Amino acid sequence: MPPRDEVDRIVEAWSRERPDLDFAPLHVLSRVGRLAKHLERARKAAFAVAGVEPWEFDVLSALRKAGTPYQLSPTALVQQTMVSSGTMTNRIDRMVARGLVERRTDPNDGRGVIVLMTASGRERVDGAITSLVHDETALLSRMSAGEQERLSGLLRKLSLDGE
Repeated sequence: MPPRDEVDRIVEAWSRERPDLDFAPLHVLSRVGRLAKHLERARKAAFAVAGVEPWEFDVLSALRKAGTPYQLSPTALVQQTMVSSGTMTNRIDRMVARGLVERRTDPNDGRGVIVLMTASGRERVDGAITSLVHDETALLSRMSAGEQERLSGLLRKLSLDGE
């Protein structure tokens, strides 16, 4: 039997106070919520070491995952980061000022714009993802590869069912 945690104590207290309710969902979802807070702290720490804000990481990672030459249209960035076009324009402006990306005329459409990641942007996003993967690997090291695979599948099912 695994050791008891704070969620066990919370569910036990609620069950005592409200025996008319089934608190089984809290066993799962309260732990997911607590884990999300730990992950958010780990992300912020990894990004701080690399010198990027979380929103900058989102944009830079979209560009990095696009592959060489690490460029996308602002519309593609909006779709991948799920922010408004106005927010993306503001983000691109700020990242251009910091030297993380450049705006260029789209060679296929002279009226269009593409966003190109700079060498500095690539260095920062690579540093952030390296740190993040290292930290997340350490967190998951308490679980076997099989347990990680099962948990991933269950979380995928839960997130797909919730869409």
